Amino acid sequence: MRKLILSALMAATVIPGVAAAQSYGELRRDRQDIREERRDVREAQRRGDWRRVEGERRDLRDARREYREDLRDARRDVRRDRRDWGDRDRRWGRNDWRTYRSSNRALYSRGNWRAPFRYNTFRPGVRIAPNYYGQRYWINDPWRYRLPPARANARWVRHYNDVILVDYRRGIVLDVIRNFYW
Repeated sequence: MRKLILSALMAATVIPGVAAAQSYGELRRDRQDIREERRDVREAQRRGDWRRVEGERRDLRDARREYREDLRDARRDVRRDRRDWGDRDRRWGRNDWRTYRSSNRALYSRGNWRAPFRYNTFRPGVRIAPNYYGQRYWINDPWRYRLPPARANARWVRHYNDVILVDYRRGIVLDVIRNFYW
């Protein structure tokens, strides 16, 4: 019984992420269905079978209606996400995270984080090795921590308790925030 409850809880936490990915896949399949239905209508017109043409047109209308419904659902999901993360798009100051961190301490306490290399204090303008800013160290949701948005070809990277903005094409440190995490 315990395994059943645990598996149901795990499935409930995974379902929202799957639903978003599923809606985009549905849209792609619906567009493909519309193309196939158009092809069937043209084929029926070429053969001159008008009963079949009407049936294929009906199928085309149904495919278009299904596409519009899925598109409406996907747009609604995007609007809901934007509403939830609404202040993500505003202009950020460099220290906007400080007041937010004091009221959301659990978000910034990610436990002891260790890398396969030792700690270094980096300064802006220094070139660092690629193993310090590899993809596994990228912060994929900087707006969640109220970090300023990274410019093109730059990513926020975690280095122990510090956060570093790195130009990942050249390996140059652009900004450093020390003791970002607790």
